Formats: sequence, structure tokens, C-alpha cells
Amino acid sequence: MKCIILCAGKSERMMPLTETRPKPMLKAANKTILEHNLEAVKSFVDEIILVVGYKKEMIIDAFGDEYKGINLSYIEQKEQKGTGHALLQAKDMLLKDISEKNRKVIVLNGDCIYSGKDIERCIVYNYAILGAEVKNPENYGVLEHENYDEKEGVSVLKNINEKPKKAISNLINAGLYVLDEGIFDILSGITPSLRGEIELTDAIVKLAKTEDVKCVTSIDYWLTLTFPWDLLEANEFLLKKMETTINNKEIHKESKHNLGIVERYATLKDAVFIDKGTLVKNGAYIEGPVMIGKNCVIGPNCYIRPYTTIGDNCKIGNAVEVKNSIIGDKTHVGHLSYVGDSVLGNNVNFGAGTKVANLRHDNTNVFSMIKGKLVDSGRRKLGTICGENVHTGINTSIYPGRKLFANTITKPGEVVEKDKI
Repeated sequence: MKCIILCAGKSERMMPLTETRPKPMLKAANKTILEHNLEAVKSFVDEIILVVGYKKEMIIDAFGDEYKGINLSYIEQKEQKGTGHALLQAKDMLLKDISEKNRKVIVLNGDCIYSGKDIERCIVYNYAILGAEVKNPENYGVLEHENYDEKEGVSVLKNINEKPKKAISNLINAGLYVLDEGIFDILSGITPSLRGEIELTDAIVKLAKTEDVKCVTSIDYWLTLTFPWDLLEANEFLLKKMETTINNKEIHKESKHNLGIVERYATLKDAVFIDKGTLVKNGAYIEGPVMIGKNCVIGPNCYIRPYTTIGDNCKIGNAVEVKNSIIGDKTHVGHLSYVGDSVLGNNVNFGAGTKVANLRHDNTNVFSMIKGKLVDSGRRKLGTICGENVHTGINTSIYPGRKLFANTITKPGEVVEKDKI
């Protein structure tokens, strides 16, 4: 069986993180979105075709021609004309060696994180679409389905209603499909939507009129990643899944979770993973779940709080506190700084005393500007979203929900009240 992963989009709503890299190359729990999906699907396929576009070289250079023994192939979508158009780009590559015994193909969006368990449940059917139950279905394509089998969590697709004003259910399209080569004939006859795109969902609805397309409700997990703060939700979920068989006694000896060096008077509590070459200095207090990458220097005398992921080659200075955040590779957080509920890209340098505010005075949800409109993050606590190569001067203060785009520099003592582009 083959798998096609759609990885070509630019994802402007994920700015500034996607200003310098494609969305599938963003990380949660120190793995890229794409790596999470390759891991989920690898047990079921013998080849994976990646439809790439925006900053495609970063994906190709990172993964090459195989992933853990599975062949990887690439095809470019030169113009962003929708998910259906993206899938059509893979037609020739898919059909060149398809057989009657091996007609099925898994298709999934490259900007969500999927569960191998849910994929396994989908591929038993000739045609399937993965559904997920959400609290805000009006923001998605809502699945109209019938003949629901509660025990199996499976029904039959009738229609997909895109972002309806009033949703008929909370089951939405999670962007994973099991199809065959017949989908290409259907896509060739699809009329572009109002936004000028060939929508894969239009083809799925047309397929459902002649074939039995199963709606398989997710029973494990599906992590949607639309806005920058969604990475925090995904990171938290994935860290919760991390092994928790760590205690202070074993971490200082030969714990399988500690591949670095922990000095005598550092404290590690609960699930903490430390990768090779990392040094945790005396006085550091790390409260898991926390994941720390390779060749980092942590401390001395810092506090790393739960649901924090720190990338490779990072430095967390003296008297720094980091909480519920994603810290990118080669990022330095200088002494006396606070970072909470934030996403920092690669090669960010926070000058000494940089403080990130993550809570409004009125204790209401934090809003953030997305494509010119204020969007409710749904979070009471949200710090900053920093693109790559951001440098802050000493004692910079950043308002909740503010974004610093790539290569931004702040002056010493600057107060960041609005996004800096």
C-alpha cells in the first residue's frame, strides 16, 4: 500500500513560524509534524509520496529518499490550487506500478498529526474518511453520515458541509482518506470552488454517491494545527504520552531517559527526557513532563516547568523560568528571563531579563492578530510567538499573544505592545 502526504501549503495563519519553514517542518515534542505522521503510517505502507511546494528543499533535505526503510518520493505542486489539485500532482507517480492487489492508497493532510491506531482502523475499508469529534464543528467540514455503528465507531458518509453556520453534528473531516486510483478521474471533473481551488472534499462527496465511503470516528487522537498556539496543545498532549518511569534517584545514575549529564545538585521530577550531550547544571529544577534535546546547557539555578520542550543546542541561563513552551533549536534564553506559554523558533536570542507576559489583567482569553483580524486563541494564558533569528534587548517586555516575526530586534527595555513584523 502507498501513502500520499500533502505538504505543499504555505499556511499563513501559522505565521511567523512558517515565514522561514514549511508547516510540516514545525515541531512538537522535538519531532516535526511530518516525522510524527511518517512514524504513524510506516507500519502500513511500502512507499510514501510527499506532495511538496512551499520551501520544499527543507523537507527533501531533512528526510531524503527513505524513512526507516520506507521509500520516500517527492512531487512538486508548483501552484497552490487546493488539496484536490495537490493530489492530482501525484497521479503519475502513484499509477506507474499500481496493481489489482494493491489499489488502495492512504491520503492525509500534512498539517495535522495522526494516530497509527486510527489509520489502522481506516485501512480495513475500501474507502474511508477519518472523522473527529470537536467542540467547534462550524470551523471545519462537518460530516453528514448515517447508519452509525456505536461499537465500531463507523458510519457511512453522505455529505460534507464546509464550515456551516449551524452544524448538524460535531463530527468533522480530519483530513485522512483511504481511496484508490479512481479518485483521479473524479478530481479531473471537479469544478474549482469559489476561491478558485480544486477541493478534494468535493471529490470525496461525489465518490460517496456511488461507493460506500466509511466514516471512521477517531478513538485515539487527531491533533489539528491551524494557529501557532495549536502547537502548544499538541506539545502538551504528546508530552503526556511520554514515559513517566523516572525518579530522582535513577536519573542521576543510569536512567534510560538521561543520555546527558546531570550535576549532583540538580533536581528532576516526574517524566524528564534529556538527550545526548546535554548538561544540566546544579540548582536547576526540572518538573516534567519535559523534553530536552541534544547538546544543551541548562542552568545553573533555573526552573523548567511542565509541558516544556527544548530543542537541540540551546542554552537556558541562570535564574530563568520556562513554562509550557516550545523552544527551538540553537535558541538562548538569557539570565533572569521568563518565558511562559510561548513558541520560540530556531536561533532566537532572548537578552537578559526578557519577560513574556502570558495573562491579561482582566483574566479573559488572549487574542492574537491573524491575517489582519484579531482571533480568540481560546487560551487564558498565551505568551509570545517568535519566528526565527529574533533577538531581544535586555529587559524587553512582551505583551500576551504578541508575535515577533523572523529577524526582529528589540531595543533594551522595549515594551512590545503590538506584533513586530
